[in-house]
Amino acid sequence: MVQERLIQTVISILLTAGYDVSERCLLRPRSFDLLASGKKGLVIIKIVSQIDSVSEEIAFDLEAMGHHLRAVPIIIGERARDAPLERSAVYLRYGLFAVAPSTLYDYLVEGVPPLVYASPGGLYVGIDGIRLREMRERQNLSLGDLAHILGVSRRTISKYESGMGTTLEMALKLEELFDEAIVQPIDLFIDRPHDLQESIYQNEIEAASPAGHLKEMGLELHPFRRAPFQLVALFEKNTIFACFGTAQKTVKRAALIGNLSQIAHARSLCILSDYDKEKKIGKTLVIGEEKLYSLEEGSDLINLIPE
Repeated sequence: MVQERLIQTVISILLTAGYDVSERCLLRPRSFDLLASGKKGLVIIKIVSQIDSVSEEIAFDLEAMGHHLRAVPIIIGERARDAPLERSAVYLRYGLFAVAPSTLYDYLVEGVPPLVYASPGGLYVGIDGIRLREMRERQNLSLGDLAHILGVSRRTISKYESGMGTTLEMALKLEELFDEAIVQPIDLFIDRPHDLQESIYQNEIEAASPAGHLKEMGLELHPFRRAPFQLVALFEKNTIFACFGTAQKTVKRAALIGNLSQIAHARSLCILSDYDKEKKIGKTLVIGEEKLYSLEEGSDLINLIPE
């Protein structure tokens, strides 16, 4: 099966690079397949054969999760539309980076970052604008002189020197002209700025009794529709993966979010509507709603959950 082979390839690359890798997230619906933690931090990974199959809703979940967990979301795939993903090229899907497994291998194992962004309009690269200006001035070329040589406007050259990217063809012309490298490699796991809208699920989840009480206890809540946990809850320096449900359906979910929380250096909690005990499944605390309502402060809850 293509998907199975692809997932095993990605896991192998991560392990080779020295990353701790979570269990696969097999519960549906799911916005991601793996969490991995290593020298470049926490990574949230969505693995698909066709990157076009990643919906805007999934991308939103991944982006929001990356923001609240201080992690990097990334899509690993093999094809975009009908064409295979090129090695050393980065594709964008609703603002998220998407790369081929070979590109991930080069970046993590070989230490070779990708160089180009691929889009329907062609291949684009980032330019070291400061270096370009230094090379231009070293050769006593004005903005107008360089613009004339390249057949572009003076304003375009000014934008290049201010950090605007360009086509691969133009970058090669610049490197040939100055006989120096000018293309900036792409850091796949760089902490990119986030521009998040409030989740449409926020009011709905906070209206639910257990979540509402968590908020009253001083926890900051961030809901997700397509993750094995319904909430990422933050309290002081603590991160909690939380889920709600019934005892009948909890064992597998509790074990999974416990494993995910270990990779993310977080804690995990399951709150059950039909449960009057308190126990641990793996690293996950399982309690009933009545026990939760007996707690008044976020610190009371933190003291119950194993690290």
